[in-house]
Amino acid sequence: MAVKPKISFENLEVAFASKSDAELRRMHLVFALLDNKLISDVGIALTNFSFKLGLPVKGIMKQTMFGHFCGGETIAESIQACKKLAQYGIESILDLSVEGKGDEESFDKTTEEIHQTLIESAKTDYMPFGVFKVTGLGDYQLMIKRQNGAVFSPAESEAFERMRGRVDKLCKAAHDLGLKILVDAEESWFQNTIDDLAYEMMDKYNRSRCVVYNTYQMYRHDSLERLKKAHQIAEERAYFFGAKPVRGAYMEKERERAEEMGYPDPIQPNKAATDRDYDLALNYAIKHGVYLVSGSHNENSNLLLTELMDEQGIDPDSDRVFFSQLYGMSDNISYNLANAGYRVVKYVPYGPVEKVMPYLTRRASENSSIAGQSSREFQLIKKEIARRKATR
Repeated sequence: MAVKPKISFENLEVAFASKSDAELRRMHLVFALLDNKLISDVGIALTNFSFKLGLPVKGIMKQTMFGHFCGGETIAESIQACKKLAQYGIESILDLSVEGKGDEESFDKTTEEIHQTLIESAKTDYMPFGVFKVTGLGDYQLMIKRQNGAVFSPAESEAFERMRGRVDKLCKAAHDLGLKILVDAEESWFQNTIDDLAYEMMDKYNRSRCVVYNTYQMYRHDSLERLKKAHQIAEERAYFFGAKPVRGAYMEKERERAEEMGYPDPIQPNKAATDRDYDLALNYAIKHGVYLVSGSHNENSNLLLTELMDEQGIDPDSDRVFFSQLYGMSDNISYNLANAGYRVVKYVPYGPVEKVMPYLTRRASENSSIAGQSSREFQLIKKEIARRKATR
């Protein structure tokens, strides 16, 4: 039996192997800015303002935040970033991170662009997934109405069917091209509609292999039960079930809306409860044959998953389990897992610089508000710079 490589997320030589000294200095600058919330917030606000005024700030962004957190402005540019990750055993997911205008023309354009990412991904052996947000393909107001059981007008029914058709087009393309595809999670007040569409697609395309995966935000206190119930239905219906647990991205908005509208808060009471349910989701998935993409920047959860796989005899390179992180974040996790032979996929966002600003604003906000996130990254970068100096 082969000896399983020991994983240490403190192995900085592996974590930063792909980074030149210049790239490491850029990372140091980016995370130094993120480590200071005031500077980060002011910098993002000024950049957004500069774009509105038409000032030439694109070059600066490409050399800093955009260059670090995004693969490029186009599919072709981003594939170059994906190729570099592949040299270190890391696979990629091209993620169009542009917010559309919310009209039918915009929805069609987004669908075509994501379809193109699938076509290009299928030409490689290192881009196994596609991904989409249902709000990029149809009016979220229709999803809210559907979730609330409201009756559609004929025009609304037609619009909803067009949205369903776009979802189907992308899932069918992933199926036909031999890829997998992730349906992103969104806000709770229309998530049930997204779930229903995802399960409809699973029933259709997950018959011979796992193609479609649904996403579960574990900061919701009902997510673990939702995941289990969906899996049980998949077993009854005899299709493969794909799940991507994440900790989640809309917590503050969720709490504010629940308070405003006077319904029970859907959010876990604290972070410990989120962490508990996240790890329970991993346990359940591994022990019940769920096809899993674990979207986590938490070192403990990633180590736990390697242990669960080991206990159940799941090969590190099996397509049953993927570890996933965002491009430009937690390289100490991604590169060390890949180095040990596990399947790791990085979300590689792309789009025109000015149109990706909402995505970058969220990354800045998350990194400076999640306790220790940017500080942890910053400390590791500083340690690697010191290590390199000491070994020369």
